[in-house]
Amino acid sequence: MMLLRFEAVTGEDWPHWRGPNRNDVVTEDSGFTRGAWPPKAELWSAGLGEGSTSPIVVDGKLYTLGWSKGRDSVVCLDAASGKELWRQSYACPEYGRESDGDKGLYGGVTPTPSFDPATGWLFTLGNDGDLYCWDARQDGQRRWNLNLYDKYQPPMRPKVGRSGRRDYGYTTSPLVWNDWVIVEVGSPQHGNTIAFSKETGREVWRSQSKDHAGHSGGLVPIVVEGIPCAAIFTFAHLLVMRLDAGHEGETVAEYPWMTSFANSIATPAVHENYVLVTAAYNHEAMCKLEITLRGARKVWEVEESSGVCSPVIHKGSIYWASRNLRCLDFETGRVRWKGDKNLGSPGSCIVTGDDRIIVWAGRGELLLAETAVRSPARCTELASLDGVFRSDAWPHVVLSDGLLFCKERNGAIKCFDLRGRDK
Repeated sequence: MMLLRFEAVTGEDWPHWRGPNRNDVVTEDSGFTRGAWPPKAELWSAGLGEGSTSPIVVDGKLYTLGWSKGRDSVVCLDAASGKELWRQSYACPEYGRESDGDKGLYGGVTPTPSFDPATGWLFTLGNDGDLYCWDARQDGQRRWNLNLYDKYQPPMRPKVGRSGRRDYGYTTSPLVWNDWVIVEVGSPQHGNTIAFSKETGREVWRSQSKDHAGHSGGLVPIVVEGIPCAAIFTFAHLLVMRLDAGHEGETVAEYPWMTSFANSIATPAVHENYVLVTAAYNHEAMCKLEITLRGARKVWEVEESSGVCSPVIHKGSIYWASRNLRCLDFETGRVRWKGDKNLGSPGSCIVTGDDRIIVWAGRGELLLAETAVRSPARCTELASLDGVFRSDAWPHVVLSDGLLFCKERNGAIKCFDLRGRDK
């Protein structure tokens, strides 16, 4: 079986959307046995500008974006102290130019940055389509940039049935793959997904699919019968496309998956050649698909759903936090257990190397629970910390080198030390 090839990162870096392998599973432990829960050692806090973009951490440096007073700012902080190391900014509206709906629930930057350790370049995408390449080793010096709206004229997302129109601008994190940075553009004229040279920003290839852009967190690498591919939620489908030479962007599978308000928010979760898709709204379901070079086959579908939190697949179980923490059997879709704690709609999870689950949810609730490996029959909550913030926890929680980073949609961020008594 072909293995996915990610660029090497140091230690427990978190270089892009959903962590080291884009699946929210890490090798480092939760710190529970060292007395780090509930987290009390707040190392630092900061306000970094409005937006639901998640932080990333590479080689002891934290990178994120925020919007304030008509500008997006790309900020680099020392991860352990919160000291600002450099900042770059550019003019940008608070919302994408074609945005529509729910402006009371979000604003500012949404896509998470991606770091390329081979070059030290940082790739960012703003709500208004500003794609930038920054040299993180040269205090964020700009290497190149382009605007997706200006270059490809993607229209406003269509209205979905009676439910109304929703367009949140650009939301998907760029995917760095080999010599490319791959971005969902959503242009019916030019392509849903376009790859650019990471060195120059020159267009390299376009996807066969010309679907409108979706509202999810990012592309996910997947290997299908030995062929490297990428999965993404477009406006109307789960799309799986090829990445191999001579076939770049060719459609392998499309599975219809359109929601009310075009809100398939949770990122598709990949395990081997299987993909989990889920959405609330009109679906209220989770579906397991087998992907082959001949398309997608539904394995099972159950009336369990996630509105925001991307599912985590680990050791035969599926975990996510949506209203409460939940666990399904990956093979059958059968419910293993559900937690009692009300966690609200926003949420993200990390499964740690000691088989525990870190949850960041609601309006600033942190929770640590056992996985089904340790607690197969019921949800065992070990510790919690409520009221970390008072705004929605749309940004993804991040764990890197024993430090836990929690951010909320207005741009406030806190760093907790999980190294505990042995630090």
